[in-house]
Amino acid sequence: MFVRFLTSAAALALMAGSAAADYTLTILHTNDFHARFEPISKYDSSCPAEDNTDGKCFGGSARLATAIAEARARDENAVLVDGGDQFQGTLFYTFYKGKMAAEFMNRLGYDAMTVGNHEFDDGPEVLKGFIESVDFPVLMSNADLTGEPELRDHIQKSTVIERNGEKLGLIGLTPVNTGELSSSGPNVIFTVPSDAVQAEVDKLTGMGVNKIIVLSHSGYDVDKAVAEKTTGVDVIVGGHTNTYLSNVSDKAEGPYPTMVGDTAIVSAYAYGKFLGELKVVFDDDGKVIEATGEPLIMDAAVPEDAGYVSRIKEMAEPLEEIRNKVVGEAAEPIDGARDACRGGECQMGNLVADAMLARVKDQGIQIAIQNGGGVRASIDAGPVTMGEIYTVLPFQNTLSTFFVDGATLKEALENGMAQFDDSDKDGRFPQVAGMSFVFDPAAATGARISDVMVDVDGTMQPLDPAKVYGVVSNNFVRRGGDGYSMFRDASNVYDFGPDLADVVVEYLAEQGSYSPYTDGRITKAQ
Repeated sequence: MFVRFLTSAAALALMAGSAAADYTLTILHTNDFHARFEPISKYDSSCPAEDNTDGKCFGGSARLATAIAEARARDENAVLVDGGDQFQGTLFYTFYKGKMAAEFMNRLGYDAMTVGNHEFDDGPEVLKGFIESVDFPVLMSNADLTGEPELRDHIQKSTVIERNGEKLGLIGLTPVNTGELSSSGPNVIFTVPSDAVQAEVDKLTGMGVNKIIVLSHSGYDVDKAVAEKTTGVDVIVGGHTNTYLSNVSDKAEGPYPTMVGDTAIVSAYAYGKFLGELKVVFDDDGKVIEATGEPLIMDAAVPEDAGYVSRIKEMAEPLEEIRNKVVGEAAEPIDGARDACRGGECQMGNLVADAMLARVKDQGIQIAIQNGGGVRASIDAGPVTMGEIYTVLPFQNTLSTFFVDGATLKEALENGMAQFDDSDKDGRFPQVAGMSFVFDPAAATGARISDVMVDVDGTMQPLDPAKVYGVVSNNFVRRGGDGYSMFRDASNVYDFGPDLADVVVEYLAEQGSYSPYTDGRITKAQ
């Protein structure tokens, strides 16, 4: 039987001693699952069955089922909650929308979740269908829903549940800019997070509830601000920024839990790779006097529940139909060959970069950068299927938008050429839109890029090292993949846009019969 114990080395004791009236609660939590019902690779994308057999995969609902059952066996006084964004990310969501998430969350026995911005990706109607299918409350405190008939009677700002004779107040929180990030529609009005949370805390404490947990899909920084600006919040279960908190990993963004005053903040990365497990001790007045724990990694040491494996396999069968769905037309073959896209401007690189830029240009974004190694195949002339798009873009990368200065962009382009070799082309080669440049592989590393021009309102202008530019890439590159570490410190970052494959599909559909091309935006020096 799989058993994994809480890490105690970095246990945080806020107050010594414990009285007879102390109440201990285990909070099990997930966030940003994004339809990863099947196991994932170390890159957070799909993991082949043979790799799973070899112990190279992580997560998946079948592992979570085992881990949750074992955690409940360790402490029967537990709750299971989610920090939002169950929707979007794989073909399971494309096909089932919220139905599969509802089935598996019910089966796992969730007690509550908050609304994430991706829960709005297909509008209020799909979210309503999900809420009507689950056996637990779906929460969102910082939104006025009175003008939205699909949701106003379905989403609660907060709720009260009982565990072992004690009342627990749960409050939901959603990104205040969800209207820009998703498709919530004009009738959902989002409000200031801290004000909304405090209003619900005051309501709950007025009802005699003194143990309050916020389920927040708003990001680590917002969570810390909410903890600082409010009173009465005991625990915040985070989401949205895929933040990994830990006491044992050098990759963590902070300790687990992160304490702000008397409030314990936790987050368990994303994609079902971890199950958060926080043990909280409250005194008789509902104050947290001890909070200890560690996210549990869902690696090969966690056996998969056979019943879940069988059901997921059954639900995967109809996806073949999606893979065969025609989503566009190519007037000629679109060249996405490895050597072409890692060695210079290529047709598939232009298609992908153009699609990325077109999707977010109205958000102040001027430049698109896609790593050539993320383009994995060509497409034949004629009908283009969804399966072909997923073959070209198999990594389930999401669109990332951010802002950097021209000097950083030049550094990024140099990185794209840092390991260039005509005989062994590197995957970091930058495919671009909204800009052009010349590269000279014979020049010294760090000085191979010249004549960088940027499209500014329809006019190509020289890159200004001091000017700030809006950039779109994929989440792998933005987080430093393929050597693009200079993007890690970008400003106004949002890594969790739509799946890159879906962006290209929508772009192709708008083009009619697409004619592939190159236009000299990337030139090799002679």
